[in-house]
Amino acid sequence: MTTISSAPAASSNGSANGFLGHETVYVDEFCDGILDPNKPFLGPVRDGGHIIANTAPGCWGPMITPELKGGHEVTKPVAVAGAKVGDAIVIRIKDISITSMATASGNDAWVEGRFMGDPYVAKYDSENDVLNPETYVDGIGEDAIKYKSNGKPATPFVFTNGYTIAFNNNRSVGVTLDKNGAEKLAKDAKYYAAMPEKSVQHSVLTMAPHHLVGMVGRLRPFMGQLGTCPSIPMPDSHNAGDFGSFLVGAPHPQAITPEELAHRTDGHMDCDSVRAGSILVCPVKVDGGGVYLGDMHALQGDGEIAGHTADVSGTVTLQVHLIKGLELDGPLLFPVEEDLPFLAKPLSDAERAQAEAVAQEWGVAVEETMPVSVIGTGPDLNSATENGLQRAADLLDTTVPEIMNRATITGAIEIARAPGVIHVSFRAPTAKLKEKGLLPFAQDQYGA
Repeated sequence: MTTISSAPAASSNGSANGFLGHETVYVDEFCDGILDPNKPFLGPVRDGGHIIANTAPGCWGPMITPELKGGHEVTKPVAVAGAKVGDAIVIRIKDISITSMATASGNDAWVEGRFMGDPYVAKYDSENDVLNPETYVDGIGEDAIKYKSNGKPATPFVFTNGYTIAFNNNRSVGVTLDKNGAEKLAKDAKYYAAMPEKSVQHSVLTMAPHHLVGMVGRLRPFMGQLGTCPSIPMPDSHNAGDFGSFLVGAPHPQAITPEELAHRTDGHMDCDSVRAGSILVCPVKVDGGGVYLGDMHALQGDGEIAGHTADVSGTVTLQVHLIKGLELDGPLLFPVEEDLPFLAKPLSDAERAQAEAVAQEWGVAVEETMPVSVIGTGPDLNSATENGLQRAADLLDTTVPEIMNRATITGAIEIARAPGVIHVSFRAPTAKLKEKGLLPFAQDQYGA
């Protein structure tokens, strides 16, 4: 196994001089908040190889670190050998482990005068007219993040209702702390956050929120960000149809046009089914693909309705495979069976026998199907649903009305994140999944 830190992306076929890519690529480097396809990727990892990463917390830490040009701090993308535009990369999530001992989070409010249009991607020192100014930590609490230029408070976000949550040793539960506990953690924030050495973010534990005390949460980690690099430079947190829409016509340098939003790959899903044991299939919109990850969540209810959840450091092991010519607009997912909606679960032997009896009586054949979930995103949940239905129809080479029926009878539409990420789950014909090169992965998840 080879450690790669800053190797360039693979050649067009990834096989110059017989080199097919590294078996394992270890990742401990992070973007500055921008996913940029013009910068060299790490790797390449071979088709069938592994990526092992130490990820940094997302959301609040990067949000209170003005130097970062995005709302997260994700890993540098890794090229997959042989991946070309119009292919797809299959990502098996082998393991997700929390390394943080504690974190903090909660609802946010924006501080006027400390951002230019969008506090996630354009933190702004209005007094000195500087975007993404340098800052430092002095003490604890909401005013501890300060501009290097003048020592004044710098964070563009404060809590409306926040909590600090400490975990047990095996990271199965967490309990929210009172003022004394929160402030103890705040004084050694990066230690308790298990902050990766190359991360530049300030830890949210520094702010010591403690509105909720004694609340217990069950931990089940998943990746809020996992996907492939967009085909234009884009803030990591805005690589999605909802947050990405905030960039359209924005007053800061990261603004895009409506047409440019199509370059996104929807790697920022906040879908709690993107967890260990699931299989994610991502579009390739730039040669090499550029697999990146971050924003590990310790737990989250559907919708992430508070706007944020418990973001943590952690380690992740992925295995990647290449499907040539599977042109996708956005991700699709084979969740672990437990996460599937009731109607989308594979038929049991008893259910199939009963269905065969009905079919025989009426002279029809039972359709062979497997579950699949298609991610949809947009400025709001209605537009995200329309996007997911259209992507599913394109996948099966059929119509949106057919997908509507399949999702109603054999599945469901679930909210991943408000304001605009959903997943359309349904049972799809195995013949079509086979045609698309997806059937082996569905069979790995749900049996033959």
